[in-house]
Amino acid sequence: MNNIFLKVALGAAFLTTVAIGAQAQKTYTEGVITYSIKSSMGDADSKVSFRGDSSSSSSQYGPAVVKLISTAKGNYFAVLVNVPVASIKKAAVLTPDELDQANAAAPKFTFTPTTETKQINGFNCKKVTVKDSKGTSFDAWVTNDIVAPQNLMSKYFEGAGGFPVQFATMQQGQQVSVILKSISDEKVPAGTFGIPAGYDKITYEELMAMSGKRQ
Repeated sequence: MNNIFLKVALGAAFLTTVAIGAQAQKTYTEGVITYSIKSSMGDADSKVSFRGDSSSSSSQYGPAVVKLISTAKGNYFAVLVNVPVASIKKAAVLTPDELDQANAAAPKFTFTPTTETKQINGFNCKKVTVKDSKGTSFDAWVTNDIVAPQNLMSKYFEGAGGFPVQFATMQQGQQVSVILKSISDEKVPAGTFGIPAGYDKITYEELMAMSGKRQ
């Protein structure tokens, strides 16, 4: 009889553990992620809105607000620059050829899981070793606490074994260091993934030239 009670108790404890684990993971299909990023342009917080196949990021660099809009399939990419103090509003949509070049130049990572774990901003994370096609390796931290669509920041880490929390990636041809600060399931406003009225549309090459960079 005692063995029966013991088995029932252990079974109940196991089911409780499974239930707690299931509740701990949250799935997001729409919302906003806040990242802390470091790049050659400086340090900034970036807010990424996502829904379905689309995502957009908005970052403040001094007086300029830079917004990027993209699809997960890589068939659309737009860059918007707004400098209110200079009355500048420019928007560039990459051409099919520019998209092909960008996709061809995108980093291709392989991932090796490790047993090392830690908490980052409240997320339970595990370390993975990341290696690019040139053989360069670095560490990244991913979590299984959340499930969300890949976005502008996280899209190169689809096979990492979890959602990336602390990692390095490429943005507009430059390496950036990224840490996920928070994620919410707030509704994304209409028009988030479009170019608002009032922006002058120029080519991507012209926009890069304005910033002192060339493709």
